[in-house]
Amino acid sequence: MRRITRLVGVFAVLTLGALTYASPASAHEERQTRELDGKGSVPVYRTDGPTILVCKTDKAAFDSKIAGYPAALKAENERLWQECQATGHRHVQEAVDAAKLPGTNIKILPGLYLEEPSLAEPNPACDATFKNAPKGKIYEEFAILTWDQQLACPHLTNLVAILGKKNLQIEGTGASREDVLIDAQYKKLNAVRADNSDGVYFKNLSVQRAEFNALYVMETDGFVIDNVMGRWNDEYAFLTFAVDHGLYTDCEGYGNGDSAIYPGAASNINKNNGHNVPRYAVEIKNCWGHHNTLGYSGTAGDSVWVHDSKFTDNTAGIATDSAFANHPGMPQNHAKFERNIIANNNVSYYKYIVDGTCKKPFKDRGYEQGVVCPAVGVPLGTGIINPGGNYNIWRDNWIYGNNYSGFVTSFVPGFVRNDNEFAQQFDTSHHNRYMGNRMGVSETGQAKPNGLNFWWDGQGVGSCWTPMKDTNIRTLPACGADELPSIGVHRYFGEPANTLKMLECSGYSSRGQNIPAGCDWYGEFGATGWFDRVEVRNATLGAIVLALAAIGLFFRRLRHSKAALAGLLIGLAGLVVGVFGTIEMGSVMHPIGLALYGLGFVLLGLALRKHGTRKLGTLTLIVAAFALLGAIDHGLIMIPYLSVSPALLRVITELIWVPWALGAIVVGHRVQKEIPA
Repeated sequence: MRRITRLVGVFAVLTLGALTYASPASAHEERQTRELDGKGSVPVYRTDGPTILVCKTDKAAFDSKIAGYPAALKAENERLWQECQATGHRHVQEAVDAAKLPGTNIKILPGLYLEEPSLAEPNPACDATFKNAPKGKIYEEFAILTWDQQLACPHLTNLVAILGKKNLQIEGTGASREDVLIDAQYKKLNAVRADNSDGVYFKNLSVQRAEFNALYVMETDGFVIDNVMGRWNDEYAFLTFAVDHGLYTDCEGYGNGDSAIYPGAASNINKNNGHNVPRYAVEIKNCWGHHNTLGYSGTAGDSVWVHDSKFTDNTAGIATDSAFANHPGMPQNHAKFERNIIANNNVSYYKYIVDGTCKKPFKDRGYEQGVVCPAVGVPLGTGIINPGGNYNIWRDNWIYGNNYSGFVTSFVPGFVRNDNEFAQQFDTSHHNRYMGNRMGVSETGQAKPNGLNFWWDGQGVGSCWTPMKDTNIRTLPACGADELPSIGVHRYFGEPANTLKMLECSGYSSRGQNIPAGCDWYGEFGATGWFDRVEVRNATLGAIVLALAAIGLFFRRLRHSKAALAGLLIGLAGLVVGVFGTIEMGSVMHPIGLALYGLGFVLLGLALRKHGTRKLGTLTLIVAAFALLGAIDHGLIMIPYLSVSPALLRVITELIWVPWALGAIVVGHRVQKEIPA
């Protein structure tokens, strides 16, 4: 048993090390941020206070914009136009710079704002700052600037820079959010950046065509994104980072290479709490993310409450994770998703990686015509991905029509996020609740099944699922009436095949144009045949090796034993059935195959012991015992309080058994004796 324990440790180190090298670089690189003190509040929309106006000068274009407005709104915009021509500004940045008092309102009249002054070449000092600042691993052409450097050179990376302004409200005055458009034309990393600007409020406008992010709120305590649209950006429509007291409401994002909504590294206010929390750092409601790689993503998306929103027609609907390095608040924890529609996320954009479209200059890629360049590799056809989250609640959502799976949940070892202490390798995917979700049923009651409802790698402590239909692991722990698991599951390693799959699938690289061939996440560009899938291929090859070793043992040492022949045939049948169970995720064939394989190896082991190969026979019985435990674990009930799955123990013992069996085949008996039946 001590040898098995050592092998488990070796397996862990090798797996974690491999995952470290395979993990993608961070999709969001920034300066180190301070921890907010949480003394702020969610700002409230104002109708009074100091006001600054922004407008253009083309009266004909303005009149055309407002021609169809309701009478009162049209009259108000005409009045503001006259005032703006006399005292207002022509660029949003000019108005921001003119806002000296906290509580100032900036009203932007209908029009297109290209912010030409922000596009001027940097002065020599800022040019030197850019050249000497550290560069990102992803966007090597952009510098990672300190706060002081942002203040000194606000337009090195930003079209509109809102830096250190307090309680600033920026509002479009049009009839819809499309009437006020801030357009970065792919000439700046961020279209609008609000940094250390507590109380900022954005309302009724659209932001588009940035090389990274349309609207970016950073290190800010108190913000609102209200009825804002972000589209056609290389990464994000709305990115908020290291924030507290935030609200997204009635927003929309589409055509983004990562996601529409990204509340990453939200204030980690609940890190020491269980499921009952005093408040959430960020609330997202009535928003819609569609036709992106992801509708929502949130690395270290801590203490975020997402409700009554839609995430549809993306490659994948939602991801909240601990899978990238250098984000404060790791591991991700305490997000709650309620009453959302997460549906039909089956749109593949990987062809634009393969055909080179995403290697073109941003302006030539065709984002406005529907091109999206996936910044991260996610499983096509998935509703929710949660790699490495803790204490998350998924309740009363409608999750349907996602062709791969409703949920994909896995653990993320600490090495992946540059946490190297041993205990941090097993600190994710614990205490998550999946309760009352309408799986495969639309909000109108129509049956629209997912491929699977739940795919889980098998690692984690204290999580539970209700309902539990159409899952890759058939024996998920149910949530009881007290919303706690009905049985205690304490798995610190995932199922070997599932861990191998996650390792293979993590090899995606957008800039390297690499799509893992053995992963079935990537549609026609990944594994398409069943044998192309890494888990099926390895299960098949493993079954062949085991079968050949068993056959060799039988003919070399046991060919006159009827019990051994029965064991061989039953074991071979189990290996074949098990492979088909791997092909068909969640199939009853998997536990049946394990049961047959285990029974067959019991007979083989007993025969080996009876006929003089006692130690190998004992090892064969140990393999059989773990196979039978696996059949129970996957077919009847997940065995409680077991820190590793029987599958991992079985694989480790098989790795010992195969060379031992081959040695027994090669050596054989010097004098072959007749073995009575």
